[in-house]
Amino acid sequence: MSVWKKTVSLTLALCLLCGICLSASASTFTDAHGNVIELDDTLEAYADFVLAGAQDAARRGETNLGDLWADALRWFAVSGTLNGYFEEDDVTAGNTEIAVDADHIVALWNGGNLRADVAEGKFGAEELAAVLPFPNKVAVVYMTGAQLLEALEAASQGLPYTEETAAACASLMQVSGLKYTVDTAVAYDKGEAYGENWFKAASLGRVSIDEVNGQPFDAEAVYAVITHNANFNGMDSSYVFKQAAAENEKSTITTAVVRDVVWLYIAGELQNRVSGAYAEAQGRIIIK
Repeated sequence: MSVWKKTVSLTLALCLLCGICLSASASTFTDAHGNVIELDDTLEAYADFVLAGAQDAARRGETNLGDLWADALRWFAVSGTLNGYFEEDDVTAGNTEIAVDADHIVALWNGGNLRADVAEGKFGAEELAAVLPFPNKVAVVYMTGAQLLEALEAASQGLPYTEETAAACASLMQVSGLKYTVDTAVAYDKGEAYGENWFKAASLGRVSIDEVNGQPFDAEAVYAVITHNANFNGMDSSYVFKQAAAENEKSTITTAVVRDVVWLYIAGELQNRVSGAYAEAQGRIIIK
């Protein structure tokens, strides 16, 4: 073998070896659906306090992590960043931006999809993957105020949280852009069974929406609810989401991965530091 061929062979072998070593050392995460996700280890942020997601915290009531997560989704829409993530078919059909004003945009995120704390101090992509071990994508569902109220009524049916109602409480909605009250002294009016742990609402009475983006709640208005693909498709108690999505052709699932959106918000809006207002829950959900 010539010196040149030996040199080329050695170079290729070294490249292959380096590639194997880099691959083996790359940080990966296997999500709850078995997908192996390569994490961006360069992402780095800081929390000045614990963001609560473990021990069913977001199923029991509002948490600071729930506020942060929902704020990230609403920011994604209000800022216009979401506009670059519509599917090709949506763009072709002219669905290229949120079809309501900012004061009619809210975000809802079910507490069962917040699975871990983010500890005080430095955190990265691995910690966010532990919080949300699902490949959720951002979705937009247009619904009337009356539908939004029913969605929150159904989502709150497991309250007050107990060991027996823990599964049903997975549907409890963390929110951004609205405040609501759940009166647990009023019994949930169970209608048709929906899945293993939930029932459709036969009537409304235990949930009230106190305000939407600082304005009075309007049952007749159309709101854009920013959430994720599983709610869009009716998971947990979200039968209203599925119904509303089917009724409005502008409702859609985008290409944006939720964890990426949360990072965009933390990096861009919070300058990689979770502090201040997120020290504790902000009073968006009142449970009587």
